[in-house]
Amino acid sequence: MRKILVANRGEIAFRIMRTARKMGIKTVAVYSEADRQSPHVKFADEAVLLGPAPSSESYLVMDKIIKAAKDTGAEGIHPGYGFLSENAIFAQIVEDAGITFIGPKPHAIQVMGNKLAAKEAVRDYDIPMVPGIEEAITDVALAEKIANEIGFPILIKAAAGGGGKGMRVVENNKELPEQMNRAISEAEAAFGDGSVFIEKYVGSPRHIEIQVLADTHGNIVHLFERECSVQRRHQKVVEEAPSAVLTPAIREKMGDAAIKVAKACDYVGAGTVEFLLDENKNFYFLEMNTRLQVEHPVSELISGIDLVEQQIKVARGEKLEFAQKDLKITGHALEVRVYAEDSLADFMPSIGTLSTYQTPVGEGIRVDDGFEEGMEVPIYYDPMISKLITYGKNRDEAIQLMIEAIDNYKVEGISTTLPFGKFVCEHEAFTSGKFDTHFVKNFYSPEELEKKYAEERKIAAVVGLQLYLENQKNLKTAKAVSSNWQKSRT
Repeated sequence: MRKILVANRGEIAFRIMRTARKMGIKTVAVYSEADRQSPHVKFADEAVLLGPAPSSESYLVMDKIIKAAKDTGAEGIHPGYGFLSENAIFAQIVEDAGITFIGPKPHAIQVMGNKLAAKEAVRDYDIPMVPGIEEAITDVALAEKIANEIGFPILIKAAAGGGGKGMRVVENNKELPEQMNRAISEAEAAFGDGSVFIEKYVGSPRHIEIQVLADTHGNIVHLFERECSVQRRHQKVVEEAPSAVLTPAIREKMGDAAIKVAKACDYVGAGTVEFLLDENKNFYFLEMNTRLQVEHPVSELISGIDLVEQQIKVARGEKLEFAQKDLKITGHALEVRVYAEDSLADFMPSIGTLSTYQTPVGEGIRVDDGFEEGMEVPIYYDPMISKLITYGKNRDEAIQLMIEAIDNYKVEGISTTLPFGKFVCEHEAFTSGKFDTHFVKNFYSPEELEKKYAEERKIAAVVGLQLYLENQKNLKTAKAVSSNWQKSRT
């Protein structure tokens, strides 16, 4: 594979291309009119314009991407994440065109792309699952019967969904009809599929996911876990590896379960198996993401494995060069997603021009981004502008380095979630490791962030005054010295 096309944009396209170049592989960028000046377009060996800014006219148009690959002689297509990365039809079209899809086979994407089908696939592998019904329903009366059997609160979830869409927590029978209708309606709007199912709601869960790698020769390994419990609107915002709460025994059990899930769908490539962990450290299978995850860098840092490199090697038919026994956790990694959102205004999108954009640098600091100073943040796509990652020999060091990196990340022209990221890293619940998926609901509010700002401004003012007074004390005045210069002039 001498040339690949990256069917994505922004930071993930740029990140994939950097590894490809390191491997001696040429890259083709595709871009919309809004991304004409993006770093990934400039970095690639070739670039092809797909069309207007809306993704429905550019990044989601399969025929245009296939044509771009054929026209440039690309032998493989890497989908990144988002857009067409988990579209089984696209994966099949790529294969039918005689091009290598750098990802799992269409069958695995299709099975794991539907939560109910995924549960059915792993049923015979003795993997723990949250109590509930494992079939799609629309009948409110049947939903009430099931809910009363498993006990409230329950969670209504879209079978074809993700990102929190089509998801509703229901506390009692009275709420059920309205919440179920809302979930069905939202699922239809978001995924074109209104099927929903019901699970027991786990009250104080942690969101733990396991990174897996599988080749085409039957070898499967896991690269340990990622903790992704700090979320807002069911979207991850802070991730770390390893988790602060997993014991070696639980880690091994979850890793084994993740490998079984991969076996259940004949998985190849890099994938992520997601679990809920309750307050008693019981874990339950949620779903499998059949692509590279946004938070993959933290797994790369603690394992020393370049996941994109492994994806490409697996797609070329190569065997994994390591076994499970060869892998170990070294150090601790933390990732903060930097969104173009206003943390003080309910995380509303903040669109504008990056009049100042300076990223932090230093040992243990990694920034995956796709923007440069002077660029506009377009309204058409996901508002994430970068991923800020830190790595230390332990968790405390990684957190402290993250706080310092956030302070040295200079962005003007838009609002970002950097202040929120710092709020998380400095909060006692996070630093102690005693948090769950309700962190934002329990601890964060714009008022809390404003209060923290006020405290920091007060401290800065006090320090500034102290420095000024110290300088006043030490201020030297020139000593009067008599001179004969004036006399010599007369």
